[in-house]
Amino acid sequence: MGSFMILFTLLGGITLSAQSSINGTLGRKAGSLETTLLTFVTGTLFLALYLLFFGNGNLGALFDAPKWQLSAAFLGTVYLLFTVIAVPKIGVIAANISGIAGQLIAGMLIDHFGWFNSLEIHLDGKRILALGFMALALYLIYRGNKRSAAMAQAKATA
Repeated sequence: MGSFMILFTLLGGITLSAQSSINGTLGRKAGSLETTLLTFVTGTLFLALYLLFFGNGNLGALFDAPKWQLSAAFLGTVYLLFTVIAVPKIGVIAANISGIAGQLIAGMLIDHFGWFNSLEIHLDGKRILALGFMALALYLIYRGNKRSAAMAQAKATA
């Protein structure tokens, strides 16, 4: 089951990269807020139809949840908006690596302190080393993006 979940999230990451690229391009034409709204309205419609025919949970339980748990919806919206803004400026891979690095940092803190009633997994050298490699990857990718952009601009003006 664990390997299926890794494959499942890997496929989710692939779709997220495609979405980032498409949303970034659309955001240049339609605007960042407008593109983010389109994404959430479309998602809402698809999920509403899915729930109508296949839902077996308790939608009303959302009203009984602690208010801080409902903040996750806002956080997801902020993440998508920031990605739509960033992709046209730094590229898909740099935006995704930055997002993943942010997730790692937050995840390590959440795990270490057991915030939000999560499992406590203490910070160790391996996790810090992994974060360092992620920072190195982001640096190298961003630096390569800047060099490629400068070369393309020089080529266009020549």
